[in-house]
Amino acid sequence: MAQSNSLYLRVGALVLAGLALGIGFVLFLTADRLGSDNQQFETYIRESVQGLEVGAAVRYRGVSIGRVSEIGLVSAEYRRPSNDPFGAAFQLVYVRFAIDNNRIGETPNVEEAIRLGLRVRMASQGITGVSYLELDFVDPQRFPPRVVPWQPRYPYIPAIPSTVAQVQNAAEQLLQKLQEVNLPALLDNVVGLAADMRHQFQDGDLAATLREASGLLRDLHVAVNQADVPAIAGELRGAATDARQLLAGREVKQALTNLATATAELRTASQRLPGSVTNLDATMRTARSVTTDIQAELAPILRDLRAAVANLRDTTEQLRRNPSQAIFGAPPPAPSGSRR
Repeated sequence: MAQSNSLYLRVGALVLAGLALGIGFVLFLTADRLGSDNQQFETYIRESVQGLEVGAAVRYRGVSIGRVSEIGLVSAEYRRPSNDPFGAAFQLVYVRFAIDNNRIGETPNVEEAIRLGLRVRMASQGITGVSYLELDFVDPQRFPPRVVPWQPRYPYIPAIPSTVAQVQNAAEQLLQKLQEVNLPALLDNVVGLAADMRHQFQDGDLAATLREASGLLRDLHVAVNQADVPAIAGELRGAATDARQLLAGREVKQALTNLATATAELRTASQRLPGSVTNLDATMRTARSVTTDIQAELAPILRDLRAAVANLRDTTEQLRRNPSQAIFGAPPPAPSGSRR
């Protein structure tokens, strides 16, 4: 009887522990749904969601703000049109998640946030491979929102490819471009280029240029060896010493002092030059005024003198013709027979 009671006790404890674990697991998965201030959103992902499970975290720049609540195929959730049952939009995966509004505070409405660049993408946590959803603002011109042909059941936030998907797409595009390259023609061109270079190094212009450069270097080496480099260096050293002594001499210092004095005097004279120019300008204006006055006064005198000279010339001419006029006053009468 004691063994039966012990067995029943252990079975009951095991059942209670299992029930507690089940309740805890359900509470963990529905914690965001039970919250009083949670809001449901959904997005559509084109890439594989391997590693993303219900209950995974939803983060905004590393801060946990919600949980993933549901994952499924769009083709099973929304009705497909009969004319395009396998369209690209119905090949997506929908992910619904709950956001705790108490953790994000006051934010603009969803439409305004999407216009500003709010997007969802998958991310991996460290090296464990556990995936979560990350909300962030990106360039809306680079990642425009996807238009879906159905009415979402919850507010829709567009998704963008994850970093891994972007790297994978870039690698695929690179491989596709490499496949489009004509490798045989490229190899032929490389082989031809190598042959041309070999010919240039052996018998072409490049080989002649290299031989000339080698001869020039040999001649230069011979010239350097024949030159008395130590003597030249000694002469240069002596010239530098003489120049240093000359610069340190008393005559050079006196010349520099005189030059500084002359420079100062020249600066002083240049400062006085505007005043001297002003005085000279005033003197020139005064002289010009005096000359004008003198010319005005001399003009009548010169006219009178010119008239007097003209009268004197006429008188002299008359005296030359009739000298007696100076004594008798009037010229002698003309002879009577002068008319005949």
